[in-house]
Amino acid sequence: MMKRFLHLLAPSLVLAAAVLLASGCVAVVAAGAAGGTVAYVRGALKATLDRPVERVGDATNRAVQDLKFALVSSRVDAVSGDIIARTARDVKVEIQLKKVSDNSTAVDIRVGVFGDQAISQQLLARIQRNL
Repeated sequence: MMKRFLHLLAPSLVLAAAVLLASGCVAVVAAGAAGGTVAYVRGALKATLDRPVERVGDATNRAVQDLKFALVSSRVDAVSGDIIARTARDVKVEIQLKKVSDNSTAVDIRVGVFGDQAISQQLLARIQRNL
């Protein structure tokens, strides 16, 4: 009886998994040379970089300049950071940094209200290049 139930349930589980993966809520993207994990979740690019918060903050500020975004504010200390910029189209870019360990930082990038994966990935790549 249990085997038959599982046999009937399996196609439904496969279909549900396919719908969830195709919905665009979560997309995993390749990690860069700085190490760590990267995922695009609900409009925000989330990454963990193998560098201290202050160093990631410096690299982020340089990345904002490199991409010619207008820097609105930048506050970075030894445990966290919040950097806000605007694109040429006046779209808000918010980068939040959080210490995970002495040599690891969580980075959360959101572009606009609903997110822009392409710009977020460009910014992350530039941050990684500046590390």
